[in-house]
Amino acid sequence: MGAVRLALLAAIAASLVCAAPAAAIDRYIPMKAPPAPGPAKYDRIWMQQLGPADATQVLVLVPGTQGGAGGITPVARDIVRSVPRTQVWIVDRREQAFEDLSVFRHRDPDEALDYYLGFKYQAVRGEDARFVSEWGLTVQLHDLRSVVRGASAGGRRKVILGGHSAGASTAVAYAAWDFAGRPGYREIDGLVLIDGGLLASFDEASAARARRELKDIRSGKVFLDLLGLGLPEIAGIFAQVGALYAYERPDAPSTLQDFALLPAEFKPPVRVTNEALLGYAFDATDSPESLELIHVRAGRLADSGDPRPWQDGELTPIARFAKAYAANDPNATEWYYPRRLLLDIDAASDLRQNAAARIVGLRLKHGRDIDLPLYAFSTSLTKGSVAKGAHRLARMAPIPRKVIVDDRATSHLDPLSAAPRTNHFLKTVVPFLRRFAP
Repeated sequence: MGAVRLALLAAIAASLVCAAPAAAIDRYIPMKAPPAPGPAKYDRIWMQQLGPADATQVLVLVPGTQGGAGGITPVARDIVRSVPRTQVWIVDRREQAFEDLSVFRHRDPDEALDYYLGFKYQAVRGEDARFVSEWGLTVQLHDLRSVVRGASAGGRRKVILGGHSAGASTAVAYAAWDFAGRPGYREIDGLVLIDGGLLASFDEASAARARRELKDIRSGKVFLDLLGLGLPEIAGIFAQVGALYAYERPDAPSTLQDFALLPAEFKPPVRVTNEALLGYAFDATDSPESLELIHVRAGRLADSGDPRPWQDGELTPIARFAKAYAANDPNATEWYYPRRLLLDIDAASDLRQNAAARIVGLRLKHGRDIDLPLYAFSTSLTKGSVAKGAHRLARMAPIPRKVIVDDRATSHLDPLSAAPRTNHFLKTVVPFLRRFAP
């Protein structure tokens, strides 16, 4: 009888092992990148990797302008929970190496405020990193190719390439790129464009602009200064310090509200909590219209209270947003975004070797040959131009299947941070991705 019971228990244990879910991957790792202008120590990129170890497909996503992998992580986690046998890899570009995140890793908002907004961190100035003037699409696409090849595992996994905003533009450029005679689209299995793309989705660079900006960039003005304060990194620093206060001390009176360098348009007219200041700075209703690139639909200031709290009620819960933007390894922003990369993306706008593309050295030779399934999601930022660009791509190239969503009730960052039940991007991209999974 004892032997029978032991055999039965062994069989049950074996069945439970077989039924156990596959091990999950959740890691942020460096990866060697091809040589590029500048010191060899910068020839590396980083990836946030999420999903089951036995995945048969990988969705590779590229962040947008001044975006980091941490900003895409919330929706990436939702995707791997919703699409079977799928990993998501989010790429942090090589310029992340310039960021001094040492004190942010301590998770103390007061210490972070003193170090970063006391300007004690190690800053990088453009004139000391002129080699970044050559970190455009050519460098990024060769870096990205290393990721695509790693994700494919020698052809054993499908790779869907996509991105958010300018990262989506990068994905389309990859598909059209000529890698020494090999078209980029032949190395991937689909495209996922999150409020970005080419073919007039964003601005287009003329030849005159390309020459003018290239000269200016090579003079040492290599980094994008989003807030115009002469400190390219300050937008990312403000975002992470504010998010760290909102995440660690959401209901305390706002520490940053009285900070002199915080632009006045980010300061509410009443005393608010740390969480409410973050909501006010990023919410589409209150944040400056000129900064639509950072907008979410998060709710509003409460009607009363001293300090006044934040009231959720739209797409992105502010606590979820704060968690993402307060994080490290990866963080949600890119402090030092190369102006050259932005110029090259605009020069690639019409997906052909026009004068601007030739001036900056692009290799867009296969735009009309892209034969990949296409998903595109357009928000209020571009008023339909992302959707129109995706339709143009589907007309000019032999796209076998397309899903194009034009949702103007969603702001630019909402697809990455909205709650799953209110995220129209998540609800529409999941069926698209499931068609790739076995």
